[in-house]
Amino acid sequence: MKNTYKKLGLIALGVLGLNLTSCSDDFTNLEPLGKVSNESFWKTDSDAVQAANGLYQLMGDQEMFGRGFFWYINASDDMITGRIKATADVIKDFNIDGSEGSYTSTCYAKCYNIIRRANDILLNVPEMEISESTKNRVLGEAYFMRAFSYFWVAHTYGDDVNGGVPIITVDNMFNEGGTYSRPESVVENYKQIEEDLKKAADLLPLFTDYSGADYGRPHKDAALAYLAKTNLYWSNYDASRNAEVVKYADAVTTSGSGRALIDTDNPEVDYRELHSNLNNWTSEYIWSVNSGVDRGSILTGVMLENKGWGKYNGWGYYTPSEGLYNEYEAGDVRRGVTILNFGDDFKYFGEDRRYQSENSISGFQFNKYMYEFQFEDPIGQYLNTNGDNPTTVYNVPLMRYAEVLLMKAEALIADGKNGDAPLNMVRDRAGLAPITNATMDDLKHERRVELAGEFANRHFDLVRWGDAATTYAEPIYGRIHTDRSNPDSPYTSEIVWPARNFDASYMNVWPIPNTVIESSGIPQNKGW
Repeated sequence: MKNTYKKLGLIALGVLGLNLTSCSDDFTNLEPLGKVSNESFWKTDSDAVQAANGLYQLMGDQEMFGRGFFWYINASDDMITGRIKATADVIKDFNIDGSEGSYTSTCYAKCYNIIRRANDILLNVPEMEISESTKNRVLGEAYFMRAFSYFWVAHTYGDDVNGGVPIITVDNMFNEGGTYSRPESVVENYKQIEEDLKKAADLLPLFTDYSGADYGRPHKDAALAYLAKTNLYWSNYDASRNAEVVKYADAVTTSGSGRALIDTDNPEVDYRELHSNLNNWTSEYIWSVNSGVDRGSILTGVMLENKGWGKYNGWGYYTPSEGLYNEYEAGDVRRGVTILNFGDDFKYFGEDRRYQSENSISGFQFNKYMYEFQFEDPIGQYLNTNGDNPTTVYNVPLMRYAEVLLMKAEALIADGKNGDAPLNMVRDRAGLAPITNATMDDLKHERRVELAGEFANRHFDLVRWGDAATTYAEPIYGRIHTDRSNPDSPYTSEIVWPARNFDASYMNVWPIPNTVIESSGIPQNKGW
C-alpha cells in the first residue's frame, strides 16, 4: 500500500481534521464526530478511499505495534527488558498504576482514535453515491479496523469482573463526552467485535483480488482469522465458542486465497525466510504492520543489540530468556532462527559474525527480525535511515496462518477432540515428528516456540490458561558469560529477573491509563 502511506499525513491533518478541530485525542473528552464541516468531502470514490487510508496512520505508531502493546507482552517468561529502564521494569513487575508514561499510556486512546475514524466512515459512506465496489470495500475496512482496535483494548483492559471497555458505534457517537460507561463484561465487547468482523468478512475482497498498490489493506482472511481469535479469547467465558474457533479457522483455509504454511520441506530455510521481507505478501502472512524504510513497526530495531555493534542504532529491548531457549526440542530449526545464542553464526552488514553481546542482560537476542540486517550497506534499502525510527522492509506479523492452525488445534483439544492434524502441520514445517493424541500441554509448547517474540501475545496466553501466577512465581534465567566480548567464553545460568507476585484476582487485566480515567470518569480496574 505504498501510495496509501504517502497520503496518510495529509489525510490525518486535512480530511480527518475537518472533524477533529475541537476534539481531544481521547474519545472520552470530545464532541463525537458529527456532520463533516467541509461539504465538498464525502462525495467521490477518492474521498472514501482517502478516509479509509486514514485508518492506518497509527498502525506504525511507535507506541502501538512498535513497542506500546509489546510492553505488556514483555511481561511474559519468554523475555526480559534487555537494558535498565525503570518504567519498563515496573510494567514487567506488575507495579504500575496507570501512570507509567508514554510506554503504554497511549495505546488505549490511540485505539479509540482509530475507532472514531472508522465510525465517521460508517456514518458517511453508506449515503455516498459512489461505485458499489469501492463503497463495500471501504465499509469493510472500517468494520475491520474498528473490530481490530476493540480487540486489543478489550482483552488488555477488560474482563467479567471489571467490565469491558466502552462500546462506541455510529448509534451513540454523538453522546456527550464523558458519558460512556463500561459494559458489564468484556463478553459484550467480543460480541460487538464478532458482529463487526462478520460484516467485514462479507464486504472485503480476498487478498488475492488486490493489486500491489492495495497490499496492506484488510481482506476477508484477516477478518476470518480475527473471528477465530476473538472466539478463542471469548471461550474463557463460554466454552461453546470453541466450535466457532474451529469454524472460522477452517473458513480461512477454504476461503479461496490459498492460505498455507511456507513449507518446501526445507525446514531451516523455510522458517528463516518466512521471517523476512521475502514473505511479506505470501500465503502465511494474514495481517501485519505494513513497513518499509520510512514507516512501519520499529520492533525490528527495538530487539536489535543495543547500539547494533556500532553499525546501527539498535535499542536492545526484549531479549529472550534461557527458559524460552531451552523450551525448543532437539532438532527444532525454529530455535536458531528465533534466538541468537553466544557463538551462533550470523551475517550482519555483510560480515560473517559469531554472536556475542556486551549489552544483553540475558545473554541472548531475538534473531527472528534480523534477516534484513544481513546485507552490506542495508541502510536506506532494507533499513530506515533514521535509527530513532528503526523500521525495516519486513512487515512485522500480527497474525500468521500458523497461529490460525494452532488456534484450531487448541479449540479442538479444549473440546475433548483430536487436534493432531493442525498442530502437526506446524511441527512438520519445523522438521519435527508428529504428535499423537496431543494434549493441551503439547499445544502450549507448540504455541510458545512457534510464535515466540511475536504479537501473538505469550503473556495473555498464560493469563487465559490460568498459568500466569505459577509461571511468574519462578525467576527468569539467562546465560552470563565470563567474557561478554568472546563468543566462546564459558557461562553460568543465573537469575536475570526475580520471581514476581502475580495476583490473578486483579492482574489478569492491566490498569487503564490515568489520563483516560480522568477524562472519562469510567472506573479503574479493581486492585490497581
